[in-house]
Amino acid sequence: MESNTQDGDGDARSDMDLLAATRGGDAHAFGAFYRRRRVLALTYLRRRTTDPETAADLLAETFAAALAHVLDGDQPLPETPVAWLLTIARNKLIDGWRRGRVEAAAREQLGMQPLSLRDSDLGEIERLVAETDLRESLASLLPADQMQALTERVLEDRSYTEIARRMDCSEAVVRKRVSRALATLRGRMEGLA
Repeated sequence: MESNTQDGDGDARSDMDLLAATRGGDAHAFGAFYRRRRVLALTYLRRRTTDPETAADLLAETFAAALAHVLDGDQPLPETPVAWLLTIARNKLIDGWRRGRVEAAAREQLGMQPLSLRDSDLGEIERLVAETDLRESLASLLPADQMQALTERVLEDRSYTEIARRMDCSEAVVRKRVSRALATLRGRMEGLA
């Protein structure tokens, strides 16, 4: 089972609690969420980009967009923070491909400085990504059928139609498996609180 203190953040609160605390004004809560989930998001992004610098840029924009969303009291907090974060990362990646560059709008909205990386930072990104297995991290939390559906939908960006063909079942079954996987992840994360 996945620990809520992944990546050494030292905070035992659930992801949901950290985001709620951030919205409530706890300046350290989002930092704990970032430290806990940065390697997962970075791994997801790095495996879909051409270089570690682009992945780091996308990571910064992903977390800036997540923070802006959390601070917007008109927006609901996510029910499944990990899936929500990976969805933001996926959208930032797609937007970057469409524009031919990584957008910086969320970072600019928050007044963040441009990212400046040293060679040692780039090497650390590559090391972290090499040591992190996204599928293994999620597989420890999910039954096999849910894991396959979630992997193909979220990590491999396949359509429900394509997944249904590959799994020899209906799209409705695939949608239900993805939904159950997200509910399982949510339940496990809440159970760790």
